[in-house]
Formats: sequence, C-alpha cells, structure tokens
Amino acid sequence: MIEGLWPLTISDRAESEKGTEMRVVVDFDLCESNAVCMGIAPEIFEVRDDDFLYILDENPSESLRAKLEESVQRCPKQAISIAED
Repeated sequence: MIEGLWPLTISDRAESEKGTEMRVVVDFDLCESNAVCMGIAPEIFEVRDDDFLYILDENPSESLRAKLEESVQRCPKQAISIAED
C-alpha cells in the first residue's frame, strides 16, 4: 500500500461508481403550490391541504429523471431545478 492512500472498501467503490446523484431544488419564494409538478411526479412532490408544496423525495432515483425534468420544464414559475451532487 502506498503511504497516505487509504484502501477503498467495497461500499466505497460502489459509492464512487454510482456517480452523481440528482437533487430536487425548489425556490419556495417563487413556488405558487399550483400542483403541476405533483400531477407529473407524485412520487416526488405533494401539495397538501395547507396549500404548501412538499418534496417527498429530495434525491429521487434515476428512473424518475424524466418526470422530474418534465416538472422542471412545466413549472409555471420556474421554481424547480435539478442539482447534480
């Protein structure tokens, strides 16, 4: 082993191979809670009886990317974005 380098564990390798993780970002100052996003991606967004938008899954799986991207595009106030962490 080279001094100063730590060996990677199996879980470390799996994490590094996974790549970047997408994160849902909502500008709540812009959001009008009109539920367009909830209609597109109910697995990610929910507008409750208090008329506030809630993010149900801040780091959705890659399988929900298309729905999230559509939510970003169709948000009337452009309050939703995707961050790649």
